[in-house]
Amino acid sequence: MLEFFARSLDASTIFTIAALGELIGQRSGILNVGVEGAMLFGATLGFIVTQTTDSFLLGFLAGIAVGGLLGLLHGFFSITLGGDQVVSGMGIWILGFGLTTYIGSPYTGPLGMDRIPTLFGLSPFFYVGIASVGLVWFVLHKTSLGLAIRSVGENPSVAEVSGINVARIRYLCVVVAGMFMGLAGAVYSLNYNPVWSYNFLMGWGFVALALVFFSMWNPWFLLGGSLLFGTMWQLSLNPEMVLPGVLSRYIWRTIPFVITVIVLVIMSTGWFRTRWGAAKPEALGLPYVKE
Repeated sequence: MLEFFARSLDASTIFTIAALGELIGQRSGILNVGVEGAMLFGATLGFIVTQTTDSFLLGFLAGIAVGGLLGLLHGFFSITLGGDQVVSGMGIWILGFGLTTYIGSPYTGPLGMDRIPTLFGLSPFFYVGIASVGLVWFVLHKTSLGLAIRSVGENPSVAEVSGINVARIRYLCVVVAGMFMGLAGAVYSLNYNPVWSYNFLMGWGFVALALVFFSMWNPWFLLGGSLLFGTMWQLSLNPEMVLPGVLSRYIWRTIPFVITVIVLVIMSTGWFRTRWGAAKPEALGLPYVKE
């Protein structure tokens, strides 16, 4: 049972880190539905670099770097060119799905290195995830940079008039967001499940994307949602550890996605929005052209 909870927290950490990246981008008004693609790149490049150099540090840095580059690419299409953010994000996902399959195929199989040591029985990245939540909340709500980020996400025209460089703030956010996503992918392939295979993320990026909407753009709510989904995901993989003989494992594997759909339906109701006031950034997904 202790192993189950430890693995659940490991899974929750990956959801948390990836979703935090998307939350930062969305707070600035940029939607990136290509979270899965950025995670695939981070996971694959991190895995390859670690296996070829025998260095976990270089592997994680590779994952962060490629994530940042993908964030920059998304920013170029979404901010500089003013393109459709959903189309750009889907392009990143499709590119990640196809290109990582090609470059990762020669490395199919286990990482072949000792596991990263735990800290008090938990992955060190669990503590990194908790610290990241606190840091993102503090920056967004207690600093002038956070005020600028939230301003360009709500009303970029007013923010520009106030002296805020909207393009600069949004570029900063999408690059940092991509770095978080790349790191999340690297944590998956180097710590949670250090075995490379074709399309091994299995929708984790899309769950992370949904978590941002579940959290109502609040980092602490996002952490709670990540803990829930991490536990449900682990239960779907190992139901016999908690509920032996209850339903088929294939039915359990649909549970995280079923919950995702149910929560989205509930959040779309007028009652929920009136009661809880989901704070969606007003300019989310809308291109901004400086006048």
